[in-house]
Amino acid sequence: MTSEADIVRRIERAKKAVASLGDLRPGSLSEQYNTCGTPNCRCKANPPQRHGPYYQLNYTRHGRSRTETVHPEHLAQVRSEIRNYQKLQALLDEWIDAAIELDRLRRTTPKRST
Repeated sequence: MTSEADIVRRIERAKKAVASLGDLRPGSLSEQYNTCGTPNCRCKANPPQRHGPYYQLNYTRHGRSRTETVHPEHLAQVRSEIRNYQKLQALLDEWIDAAIELDRLRRTTPKRST
């Protein structure tokens, strides 16, 4: 059985890891390729050579879906921010799971009288 001290240490590790994360960004990146309206363009050849890639960031925040264009020079930064956001979500899950476990342990363990 896990001790109260072990659970508290897990929570503290999660808190420290959350505090050490860098910039955050929710969402996912996608690569887009387009066909233009110019006749005889390479995007209409056989086989077509579509224009792109263009990068889009899609996310939902405060109940609103959003799509933003990401320029190639910002891709590495945005990918890093997305990874940090995913790490945050995982750390929060660990923290919440440990807090629930700690609460159950404290409520089921009889108090010692001194």
